[in-house]
Amino acid sequence: MSALFDCRIAFAETLIGLAEADSRVVAVCNDSIGSSNLKAFQKRFPDRTINVGIAEQNLVGVGAGLANGGLLPFVCGASCFLTGRALEQVKIDLGYSRSNVKLCGMSSGMAYGELGPTHHSIEDFAWTRAIANMTVIAPADPMETAAAVRAAADLYGPVFLRLSRMPVPVVHPEGYEFRIGRAAWLRRGVDVTLIANGTMVCRALRAASLLEAKGISAGVMNMATVRPIDREAIGEAAATGPIITVEEHTVYGGLGGAVAEVVVATHPTRMRLLGVPGEFAPTGEAAFLFEHYGLSPEGICESAVEFLEDAACGTREMHLGD
Repeated sequence: MSALFDCRIAFAETLIGLAEADSRVVAVCNDSIGSSNLKAFQKRFPDRTINVGIAEQNLVGVGAGLANGGLLPFVCGASCFLTGRALEQVKIDLGYSRSNVKLCGMSSGMAYGELGPTHHSIEDFAWTRAIANMTVIAPADPMETAAAVRAAADLYGPVFLRLSRMPVPVVHPEGYEFRIGRAAWLRRGVDVTLIANGTMVCRALRAASLLEAKGISAGVMNMATVRPIDREAIGEAAATGPIITVEEHTVYGGLGGAVAEVVVATHPTRMRLLGVPGEFAPTGEAAFLFEHYGLSPEGICESAVEFLEDAACGTREMHLGD
C-alpha cells in the first residue's frame, strides 16, 4: 500500500469510457469542472457537459429532468453542497421519483478541512441513506471507484457515490469484483472486526497491522455500500466478536449507525463507533482532523486496545464519542 491515487481520476476516466459506449451519459456540475475532474470529459464531450453554476438545487433538478428525458446524468459537485443544500430536491426529484440520476459527491468527509465546517461533508451518509430508493456507495480505492461508477450506471434508480479528493492506496487484490450491497473482507481476524469504507479502509488495514504487533487479531471489512447494507457480512463479523466501525463522518446516522441497526436486531455484540462525535469539526488540514478524532491508524489501534480492555472488564456501554 505505497503508491497513492486520487479516486476522482478513476471516476473521470471511467465516466469517459461509459460516455464513449453509451450516448445517454452526460455530466452535470455546479461550476466544479476542475474539482470534479471533468476537464477531459468536457473536452471529449463538450455538448454532453452541462454547467449550471453554483446552484445545487437547480443542479439536481436539471439532472432529474435529463433522466426523465431518457439520458443518464452523472451530477457532480462538492458533497457538502450537493447533499446539504439540495436535500429536498434529492429527496423528491430523485428518491420519490426514482429518477435514474447518479449523484457524485466530490471532496466528501473532511477533505476540505482548511475551509471549515461549511465545507466539511460529515452528514451526507445520514442524509442520503435515509431517503427511500437511494443507493449509497463509498469506494475505498481507484479500482473500486471505477467498478462502482460502472455498477451505478447499470443500476436503474438514484445512486449517491461518495468520493474523496484525498489520495489513497490500492487496498483490493487484483481481480476484486465490486458488487452493490456486498462487503469485502480484506483481512480476517478473531478478536475484533474493523468495518470501514472510503478513505478509512486503508487506515483500518494499517491499524490492524499495529494491533497484530500487540498480539490482537483484527479483521478488516470494507463496507463500500452503506445502502443496501450487507446484513450477512455484518452477521458474520458479529459472530466472531466485537465490532468497531470507522468512518470519515459523524457517528450519528452513518456507517456505524447502519451496522448497529443490523447488529442489534440480528446478532447483538459489543460495538464502538469511531468518527466525528456530535459536533462541528474544527478548521484544519484533513491529517490534523483525523489525528484529532482518533481516525489515524495509531488512533484506531489505540481505541481498539482500550475497547477490548473495557470488554475484558465487563464495561457494557456503546461508545459514540458524545
